[in-house]
Amino acid sequence: MSTVTVTDGPAPAPAAATRPEYRVTGRRVLRSEWAKMWSLRSTWITLGLGLLFLVAFGVIAAAHYRSELDSGRPMRPDAVSATALDLSVFGTNFAQLALGVLGVLVTAGEYSTGMIRSTLAAVPRRLPVLWSKAAVFGLVALAVSTVGVFVAFTIDSGIVSGTPAALTLSHSGVVRSLLGAGLYLGLVGVIGTALGALLRSVAGGISVLVASLMLVPGLISLLPSSWQDDISPYLPSSAGRAMFQLTHDATSLSPAAGLVVFLGWTVLALAGAACRLVRSDA
Repeated sequence: MSTVTVTDGPAPAPAAATRPEYRVTGRRVLRSEWAKMWSLRSTWITLGLGLLFLVAFGVIAAAHYRSELDSGRPMRPDAVSATALDLSVFGTNFAQLALGVLGVLVTAGEYSTGMIRSTLAAVPRRLPVLWSKAAVFGLVALAVSTVGVFVAFTIDSGIVSGTPAALTLSHSGVVRSLLGAGLYLGLVGVIGTALGALLRSVAGGISVLVASLMLVPGLISLLPSSWQDDISPYLPSSAGRAMFQLTHDATSLSPAAGLVVFLGWTVLALAGAACRLVRSDA
């Protein structure tokens, strides 16, 4: 009868579980911010409002101009020289608030909910988060606003056809002005994103945004005229308006100069946000 001898020895080591290696790349951070932005209901609502403001207020302005012209009564001084382009960009004053506020929510909203801690834990270098948020929302705001102003101009051109305000896309400077209006609103969204990251407060970011775009120009009008002429063209709202104006005078910047000045304000806001993001804890 045979016997089997069992030799005791160390058990074989279990095979190490192989885990995929994940690296933080700029492309992945962009995809993450894109997904987060569209997962919020406020994104859809506010972008819809911005598009509605551009188209609706542009059409209302054109319809009011046509009815005033057809009434036979003397027209308001500002309406006499109005063009289809002026009427179609009338809604930018309202759309800039919607897009700027949404820009603030994109960054400051994460601080209010505490989600920013998870975001910065996933991207320890921090600055790619800011650049990605600004780039993603800026491009979305640019696309939405550009579509809005072109749609408004197309509708307004039909409404004011045959009037002194009539213009077409073939007129000199019209396409440049419409693209300038879309670019201006896209940069307003970037500034809102930067203010949200800088102040880390939804209320604070919105307050500074509204003050810089709407309140400060009114306060400048209280200064002596000589000071107004030197300061007003370089305010964010004035420089941005110069980007999409069809005609210019001695008191306003050229489209190129307006773009440079407004880009300077945008870079300044982003630089402040980047500095605080790097130096302060979440």
